Amino acid sequence: MTATTADLLSHPPTGENGHLLSVRGLNVYYGESHILRDVDLSLAPGQMVCLIGLNGVGKTTLLKTVIGLLRQRSGSVRLDGRDLSALPPHRRARAGVGYVPQGREIIPQLTVRENLLLGLEASPGGPGRERRIDPMVFDLFPVLESFLNRRGGDLSGGQQQQLAIARALLGRPRLLLLDEPTEGIQPSVVLDIQRAVARILKEREIGVLLVEHHISFVRQADWYYAMQKGGMVASGPTGDLSHEMIQRFLSV
Repeated sequence: MTATTADLLSHPPTGENGHLLSVRGLNVYYGESHILRDVDLSLAPGQMVCLIGLNGVGKTTLLKTVIGLLRQRSGSVRLDGRDLSALPPHRRARAGVGYVPQGREIIPQLTVRENLLLGLEASPGGPGRERRIDPMVFDLFPVLESFLNRRGGDLSGGQQQQLAIARALLGRPRLLLLDEPTEGIQPSVVLDIQRAVARILKEREIGVLLVEHHISFVRQADWYYAMQKGGMVASGPTGDLSHEMIQRFLSV
C-alpha cells in the first residue's frame, strides 16, 4: 500500500520546553505564483531540523519568511509562542532569530572585525550594547581571529561562511537559520562547520533550521521535513531516511 502525504508527515518531539519555532498554515506568493502551500513545521530548543528537497521547491522561501524578508499571505510564524508575523526582519533578529543566507552575504569591503561587529546590532540590547566580540566565535572558528583586519572579500568561500555564521551567533539567537551552509566549500571546512553547529546545539541549547544537500550534515539533524512543489510531503527522524528518500529529495 502506498503511503499518503498525511501518513508521511509528523513533527519532532517538543521536549520539556515545548516548541521554540512553530510555523502553521503558511502560504506565500511571489506575485500570483503560489510558492508555499499550507506549510506546517515545528522545532524545539536544542533540536536541529533539516529541510530537504530539490532546487526550487520553496526551502529558501520558507527561511526568508521566517526571518521576515518575505511576508506570508496567510498562516503564522511563532517563536516561543510569540507571533512574529507582523514584525520586520530587524525586530525578528532582536527577538532571537539568526539568519545565514545562501551565498553568505558578508560585506566584502569591511574587515572581518567590522563584519562581526555588525552581528551585535541584532542582539537583544541592540546598538547600545557593549561592542565586544564574544570569544566563543574564535573558539569555534579560529581562523577568524587570525584575519580580524583582513577584508571579508579577501577570504576564501569557506572562511566567508564561517564569518557569516559567527556574525549571526553574535546576535545571541535562540533560533539559527542556515541556508545551504556547505555549498561550494571544501570538505575539510564542511567538517569544521558541522562540528561547530553540533557544539552550538549542545552548549547553547538553541534551535537550528537547516537547508542542506550534504547527506552527512542532513543526518546530523534530529528531524527532517521533505518539500515538494511548495508543500511538506514527508517528515521524520533523519535516521529513518531511506536510500529511496535520499535519491528523491537530495539528488540534484
